[in-house]
Amino acid sequence: MKKKDLVSYSIQENTHSGLEFELHFMPHFFHENGCGTMAPHIHEFYQIIWFLHGKGTHHVDFADYPITDNTIFFVAPGQIHAFDGKEDYEGIVILFNAHFMSDETSNESVFLKYNVFNAYDSVPYCKVSDEEADRLMSIINEMNREYALTGAFAHQDYMQYLLRLFLIRVQRGGERKALPKLYVTNVANRAFVCFRQLLEQNFHQVHTVQEYADMLHVSARTLTKYVDISAHRSPLQIINDRIVLEAKRQLRHSTLSIKEIGYGLGFEDPSYFVKFFKRLTGQMPSKFREQTNATSK
Repeated sequence: MKKKDLVSYSIQENTHSGLEFELHFMPHFFHENGCGTMAPHIHEFYQIIWFLHGKGTHHVDFADYPITDNTIFFVAPGQIHAFDGKEDYEGIVILFNAHFMSDETSNESVFLKYNVFNAYDSVPYCKVSDEEADRLMSIINEMNREYALTGAFAHQDYMQYLLRLFLIRVQRGGERKALPKLYVTNVANRAFVCFRQLLEQNFHQVHTVQEYADMLHVSARTLTKYVDISAHRSPLQIINDRIVLEAKRQLRHSTLSIKEIGYGLGFEDPSYFVKFFKRLTGQMPSKFREQTNATSK
């Protein structure tokens, strides 16, 4: 994607920890990175942003979300986000590349990656109680100690374990608005999260409920039932919303033509992409691009 006024950040093996993983503390994180962190940007890595104290606004993928005490945001690769310019927040920022937590052989691992992150049908944050925050902070403190022990035995394994432990605690104790809590022991919930996983990997080309049902080795009716139980929506709505989200990102933040965007999202016929976008958003792609570019000036 050709970028226009949009910075993309990546992380390499960190010279401090020897890992593709970084641990930062606010407000130092904002002071160190300055306005580049505040303006709209994307990452090639996963980001956990835990606001311990502060009030403000976090802009993620065309929506504004409130920052309050003990709010934890989960930003996946490719998501566009920005902050409100305040630098006095207190909190924790964790960055890590996809393969740092790439084990998807278990249902639990899939849940951590595609329910905590990549949950585009939900809000991108959760709230934790003061009691749960204390538990999470003990994990952060251990991360910080281990972070400096570059040459220690099983350093990477231990940091991966601590990250997974943090996300497991969030999965157990965090409260996410709008949708019912999902459980890995529930067959419908498990299938729904696997559907999210497949959608994130294939939405550029695969657009039908039947194709995703085939990948999951269930009928389209069964997949529809599982998604309805888990999200109170249809799988087609979630598929279409994911395609529209990507189209909006590229219309707003790339110089690709509308035809190129549509082709990249699996639409061989440009006119069908235009009709699809208008049906889902009420706007022509060209009008959306014009309006969003105008409001950003």
